Amino acid sequence: MPILLSLAAFLMTLLGGLVADRVGKHRHLVLGAAAGVMLGVVAFDLLPEALAHNSLNVYGVPLSMLMFAVAFLGIHIVERSMGMHTAHEGDYAVHRHSHAGIGLTAGAALVVHSFLDGAAIGAAYQSDASLAVAVAIGVIAHDFTDGFNTYTVTSLYGNARRRALTLLALDALAPVVGATLTSLITIPGGILEAYLGLFSGFLLYLATSDILPEAHTARHATGWTLTATVFGTLFMWGVIWMTG
Repeated sequence: MPILLSLAAFLMTLLGGLVADRVGKHRHLVLGAAAGVMLGVVAFDLLPEALAHNSLNVYGVPLSMLMFAVAFLGIHIVERSMGMHTAHEGDYAVHRHSHAGIGLTAGAALVVHSFLDGAAIGAAYQSDASLAVAVAIGVIAHDFTDGFNTYTVTSLYGNARRRALTLLALDALAPVVGATLTSLITIPGGILEAYLGLFSGFLLYLATSDILPEAHTARHATGWTLTATVFGTLFMWGVIWMTG
């Protein structure tokens, strides 16, 4: 049963990535929506889950929030020290991302997240079958956006379409692998808490520092792009509300 449920997540992830692949000239709308979705994932899903698992404080600060700040500042320092942002002549707001490794790292982080989603389905099934179904509904509902973001973030940093599709395929397979191996893998609470915080900081930095500026350039500074960003955030709020 956990494997069958994770196969539905596999299909939704692929669908989300393929939609991102086909948008063509409407890329700025996709980026705007992706940034909103990523903000929603962090604010409505990852951070609340990390705080719910909170078991350790470091000098008065929850471990998950400390790792959130470490990830956000860490990727900011790396980008600035390596000069990863350069402006196009005549278009100050546009970013040219020639550091494909950042996109691959972001895509790999999303794959790990999808693996943990699948593991959550399997772990819930060990407790109760109805609980596994509830968890699976939540995973399936947001796996469309996981696939969407995996393809978008990977390709944004200059990676070839083939690489983006490869990361998408891995992201789609990850929940199936996670659900299958749950009986052999137990994630300690402290490690899960730290991971959720790190992933939240990493995702929020990419959304605010890279994807939003790329979407809202002088050439694409339209109300529709802003609407797509707001809609992406509200969409994730609706997903969490319906599956919470």
